[in-house]
Amino acid sequence: MLFEIRNYHFEPTHFEAYKKWAAADAVAYLKSKMDVVGFWVANDMEPEYKGRNKPDESEQPANITWIIRWNDRQERDEAWVQLRADPEWKAILARVPGGWRSYLRTEARFADEI
Repeated sequence: MLFEIRNYHFEPTHFEAYKKWAAADAVAYLKSKMDVVGFWVANDMEPEYKGRNKPDESEQPANITWIIRWNDRQERDEAWVQLRADPEWKAILARVPGGWRSYLRTEARFADEI
């Protein structure tokens, strides 16, 4: 089993609209196409940092995180190709608040379950 952990740093001025868009359109559609474990958005609670390597003040944590479960990397790669080509998904993405420029940074990392 492979887990894909996706973190998005989304433009704060469009974040409230993003949450409504995601709840109304994006999350349900993604769950119909992928094994989405969960989809989370930041709340007003301040993050906690521990350890020696704390981020500097200019770094902000991701405000959107979602996790997808895959059988393997090949399944993941094929599913993303299909999703990106899907006209219905393209129409959903066209309505993202603030457009593509609102995604300040996206990260995908992969983890194995222990």
